Amino acid sequence: MDTSKLLLPEASPHVEIPTVETAGFTNENFTSDSNNIPNATPQGEAINSSTTPGADSDQDDNNPIEAPEPTTLPSPAPTDTPVPVPAEGRLGSIRHHFQIWNNCGPATLAMGLSYFDVLLTQEQTASSLKPNPEDRNVSPDEMAAFVNQETDLLAFDRTNGNLHTLKRLITEGIPVIIELGIDPPGEYRWMGWYGHYLLVVAYDEASQKFWVYDSWFGTSEVPGENADAEGREIAYADLDRYWRQFNRDYIVLYHPDQKSTVNEIVGPDMDDMVMWQRSLERVKDELQTSPDDAFLWFNLGTVYNALGDHEKAALAFDQARSIGLPWRMLWYQFGPYEAYYEEGRYQDVILLAEVTLKDRPYFEESYYYKGLAEAALGNEKQAREDLEKAARFNPNFALAVSAVEQLDT
Repeated sequence: MDTSKLLLPEASPHVEIPTVETAGFTNENFTSDSNNIPNATPQGEAINSSTTPGADSDQDDNNPIEAPEPTTLPSPAPTDTPVPVPAEGRLGSIRHHFQIWNNCGPATLAMGLSYFDVLLTQEQTASSLKPNPEDRNVSPDEMAAFVNQETDLLAFDRTNGNLHTLKRLITEGIPVIIELGIDPPGEYRWMGWYGHYLLVVAYDEASQKFWVYDSWFGTSEVPGENADAEGREIAYADLDRYWRQFNRDYIVLYHPDQKSTVNEIVGPDMDDMVMWQRSLERVKDELQTSPDDAFLWFNLGTVYNALGDHEKAALAFDQARSIGLPWRMLWYQFGPYEAYYEEGRYQDVILLAEVTLKDRPYFEESYYYKGLAEAALGNEKQAREDLEKAARFNPNFALAVSAVEQLDT
């Protein structure tokens, strides 16, 4: 058996729209000596307007990678002006759930479903999404798939969202969940940066604020309290700043008879290729003004993965790590694994996975990619051990189950 040919998942998975403390990872408030490894050293040429990976370059290797210049890529002609929204909008009749241990995704999904009187507990959503309570992450595509498979509602996940889209969805009675970074407030600040889900329930143009239902911190400004049934306030600018850390990922929940409305609101980004091309333009534009933002470089790597350019993706992830990312970053997003694997940088995959799993062996995705890399290096015994751990940790993780089956053939 050739263990170097295990299947790799499609880049940056998105649910098909239904018809009906590490290497370069830092944290100002939390450090762990066991997680400190050298920063990434870029493996190729800089990404900029005049250089493509593999081409000759006179750039000094000691200089940082330059922010790529914005490029014009094919995309549908934009509408002349955005569709206006009312001065305010709100979703009512939503049941708030405080998350149990490591249950942000399932709890937030249960809140969103309650708008449609689909009254599932977070334990019910978690039983499929994360059978192991120690699992730290549920991805947007998994949450959307749950809705499509387990309810009469529909859902899909997208990237490259914007505030106007959130407002329009709320106005039309369509719940939307966003994935973003957070710096925990108050007594939780010592914990440092986390990835999190929020259900956006209202907005107000005059005050430039959204209201959100938060499974961790509740619906008030005091963490852990539900003092305000309207939700916790967050300024437009603050929400977008933290949302950008996850490339503005969002999940739309809707009734089948709302399909045409949803399609019109999301617009060109309903098409995967158009969405990723538009996201590429946007990230490049943002890097022009924020070239030292590690999250933007990470977003650039994610987009290049999705577009199939793993060489550029790997360089972008190298730059993100060199600048410094929160040490929990690979709990939630796995683009560096994919890019480095495709570029044959198997030891980098293994190193990042080992650091992520050290002291916290709770990430099936890290075991999975480590198993792929070990297999590519011919280490069949270790590959099997890693892949079997991934499959045992989450028996619903089909990629790991399939990879184990390949080892047995």
